[in-house]
Amino acid sequence: MNRRAFLAQSLAATAASTFSQASIQGGKLAIGLDHFAVRATGWKAAQFIDYAASLKLDTMFISELHIFENFEEAYLKSLKEQADRLGLKLYVGTGSICQSSNTWKDIYGTPEEHLSLTIRIAKTLGSPVARCYLGNQKDRSSDGGIQKHIEAVVKTIKACQSKAEGEGIKIAIENHAGDMQSHELKRLIEAAGKGYVGANIDPGNAVWALEEPLKHLEVLGPLTVCSSVRDSMLWEDESGAVMVQWTAIGEGLVDYKAYAKRFAELAPGVPLQVETISGFARPFDYQKEEFWKIFPNHRDSDMFKAWLDMAKRGHKIDSFKAPDGPGKKDAEIAYQKGQAERSFDWLRANA
Repeated sequence: MNRRAFLAQSLAATAASTFSQASIQGGKLAIGLDHFAVRATGWKAAQFIDYAASLKLDTMFISELHIFENFEEAYLKSLKEQADRLGLKLYVGTGSICQSSNTWKDIYGTPEEHLSLTIRIAKTLGSPVARCYLGNQKDRSSDGGIQKHIEAVVKTIKACQSKAEGEGIKIAIENHAGDMQSHELKRLIEAAGKGYVGANIDPGNAVWALEEPLKHLEVLGPLTVCSSVRDSMLWEDESGAVMVQWTAIGEGLVDYKAYAKRFAELAPGVPLQVETISGFARPFDYQKEEFWKIFPNHRDSDMFKAWLDMAKRGHKIDSFKAPDGPGKKDAEIAYQKGQAERSFDWLRANA
């Protein structure tokens, strides 16, 4: 390496280190991209890193392992060097580590092997976290309910405690697809150990668990070490069910000015990483008695009342469907990029 290249690389590394230190000290709210926001691109990790850098973001969250071309150290180090050069901090995640969940896949071995692999990748890439999750809302209806799955996740996390602590990596558990409410995820983290386990907070998934995002933040904010964020629109349909459609930030019902301010107070140094998953509405038929079997003791809570108040303030928005034909994929990519990039613009102007 010649002297000029060496100096350039050193400056890039210094810039990345400065950002990391500012994050730790709770400086300006950092903004990043969760790769799933623009999943239609079909990119691999290096392309997502370039895209995040082109938008002048602070972080790039690669939240699934299949985005990597392989798990070899040389390849992973090349991604770290690319991110350092571009002034990006990387965050790393994977899917379910709960063998009893309906979402479990054994692609990466046992739950402990899967989580250990994610911790190793996180360490090599300089990610402070290894994000993972339990499952989705279907797990609440299974035999033993959500508690059975929580216990399985705690067991897996504890089996990886020495590895996580030895590498200096926090295991970040997401509230995923309506699987756990905030008090349940808080209980999981405390049972596993707050010293090396935290929350990957997702306000959109909170809404799927019938929780109002700001109240959800008050519960999990002090435990938050990572994030995947979006906005939500809620409205009541003709049958009385509540429809939920995720949206670009600033285009839903969440007060993101207040959310960003409180987020920075409760989780200093943690970036807001945009994961817009927009374009479709999901019904929540809360007026039917059987609906409440998976959410016992929630119907009379202040959290649910705040959620219902959101729905009463909301209005219907159209779903998105890319037209069939040769341009379908390009239309999906354009839609997803638009949702994410409008979110970045809103956060920069208002957060």
